[in-house]
Amino acid sequence: MIAMMFCQLGHASSLREITGGLAACEGKLRHLGVAEPPKRSTLSYANEHRPWQLYRTVFETLLERCQGEAGGGKRKFRFRHKLLSLDSTVIPLCLATFDWAHYKRAKGAVKLHMVLDHDGYLPSFAVMTEGRTADITVAKRMSFAPGTMLVFDRGYTDYDWWLRLTSQKVHFVTRLKDSAEYGVVESRAVPENSNILRDEIILLTKHQEIGPGAFLRRIEVWIEEKGEAMVFVTNNMKLAASTVAAIYKERWQIELFFKALKQSLKIKTFIGTTENAVQTQIWTALIAMLLVKYLQLRSTFAWSLSNLIALLRQQLFVYRDLFTWLNDPFHAPPALDGLHDGQMNLEFGG
Repeated sequence: MIAMMFCQLGHASSLREITGGLAACEGKLRHLGVAEPPKRSTLSYANEHRPWQLYRTVFETLLERCQGEAGGGKRKFRFRHKLLSLDSTVIPLCLATFDWAHYKRAKGAVKLHMVLDHDGYLPSFAVMTEGRTADITVAKRMSFAPGTMLVFDRGYTDYDWWLRLTSQKVHFVTRLKDSAEYGVVESRAVPENSNILRDEIILLTKHQEIGPGAFLRRIEVWIEEKGEAMVFVTNNMKLAASTVAAIYKERWQIELFFKALKQSLKIKTFIGTTENAVQTQIWTALIAMLLVKYLQLRSTFAWSLSNLIALLRQQLFVYRDLFTWLNDPFHAPPALDGLHDGQMNLEFGG
């Protein structure tokens, strides 16, 4: 576990870099309960044989702790419902090396499906599949508490699933495909001098025999930044149209999470080629992300996620009070005993 955290936060790219980096900090490893740095053969064996489910369990346990810290509602977007984003990201793999990771004819990949909780922007659920697994296939296996608001893109278009969410009293906001067939049941008034072009109650042609229980709301909004109109659909009939548009805009946070995960941690190149090794590395990346998010939530300093990870990398084996540094990162640590400011004692053997 310590070796894989060093891989993620220290940005080590191979087993050799992990063992070499840990060996260089051997004295400080003892404070982590490690008598000596692991050998490459030991890590290689663990990558192949230690079940990745162990790290998933660690992730789930840590998530509970982080959710408690996020309970204060440290989020920019204020919304009384539990707001969750659904999305996935493809992690490319070389099919010749990772022959178990089927995606396309000449390409390999795994897909990370995730649910982002907007309370603290925490990854509350994750699952890895083959790259060719459809997003909606995974979404249908999930369950959500009544009153939850889900936001997802058009990759989750499945009208029967939408109907099931409605029957479970789960709200959603998504984009409506241009090819969708529907009838307009009611046209609502829209605010004057606003970017809301239309607010309509519709019934999809596929569900017309169901009646009012399948009603949806179609909202057309002019997006000034893009210079175009976007059409959203929701099963919530009470929210203001502008709030529905703001909810979909908030979905961008899961895209930012995937970007930070890929740019700041190690899930683009892998130190093992088996499925177990890949799963282990991705789960430890998610654990590392939870740890960093926990520190971000606890800190009084306005850290960006990428900056916090970058500076943590520089401080990994520095002896200093973590939360003092976290809240005041640009204050120098206390001088070591026996040394004056700006002075370093160097001793050379004869």
